[in-house]
Amino acid sequence: MARDALRQAGLHFDELNKLRVLEPGVAEQTAQLREECGAFVDKVVEFQKIVGSLIELVDQLAKAAESEKMKAIGARNLLKSIAKQREAQEQQLQALIAEKKMQLERYRIEYETLCKIEADQHEFIDQFIFQK
Repeated sequence: MARDALRQAGLHFDELNKLRVLEPGVAEQTAQLREECGAFVDKVVEFQKIVGSLIELVDQLAKAAESEKMKAIGARNLLKSIAKQREAQEQQLQALIAEKKMQLERYRIEYETLCKIEADQHEFIDQFIFQK
């Protein structure tokens, strides 16, 4: 009877016969909810740790990829530079070949001219000797 009066007043006894404001079922649900919330918070903290480590890993991979990209760009630019140098060198060599060909042609013409002069001089000498 006293318990009924207390119950009507919103007071209840728990399993240890302590006076409580909440009903035992509600108190039990509250404790269970508190435990579930604690477990959920622990899972969220663990998830945040996993996500944090994943973000760090992705950042490291992004830095490595950026580094490799810069190396590739540098290598490509070096190859372009080498190709341009070779092209310039080839043009210089082609100009040198053309110059040497022209010089060879001048020497050939000079040689032919000198051969003709030599032949004329031999002929003149032979005629001079025969006239005497």
